[in-house]
Amino acid sequence: MKLTNVKNRKCKICKQVFSPTISTLQVTCTKVSCVLAHAKAMKAKDSRLKIQEMREKLKTRQEYLKELQTVFNAYIRERDKMLTCISCGKPLRGKYDAGHYFSVGSYPNLRFNEANVFGQCVTCNQHKHGNLIEYGERLVERIGLKAYDELHAAKNGRLSLSVPEIQEQIKLYKTKIKQLKTL
Repeated sequence: MKLTNVKNRKCKICKQVFSPTISTLQVTCTKVSCVLAHAKAMKAKDSRLKIQEMREKLKTRQEYLKELQTVFNAYIRERDKMLTCISCGKPLRGKYDAGHYFSVGSYPNLRFNEANVFGQCVTCNQHKHGNLIEYGERLVERIGLKAYDELHAAKNGRLSLSVPEIQEQIKLYKTKIKQLKTL
């Protein structure tokens, strides 16, 4: 039986052109080897998705924080890609870091504060330990004196994000990255 008014398709397995006979949603030709290979691939995909869901359920708060840090840093890099290094003023090219003015270890509450983190060249961030004197001078120019004072006032606060809040922040920064990439 051949379906009428259905265009020929290319089999996902053997790449041969075929005419769908079973359904308009048919993705493989009628060869048994192709049908079995496609079924096996779909079962493997389903298995991978289940494993991914299980891993997601078993994630700890620390693992979510690490994921948020990665996404946040990616956002900072995307936001500042057309700017210069906050410390030395050189253009940001190639690999560069999301440098924190107040370090994550000493001030964990400012870890995800956008006014505390800017694009920084690897030399300044890693080899010059943040190059903080120049960073502080340029930070005032970049965010303004009022925001700088607010950042200093907020440095002794606490970071207490629950897992749902962390997940929400991850979604937020992924959305912000997409928005920046479309500009």
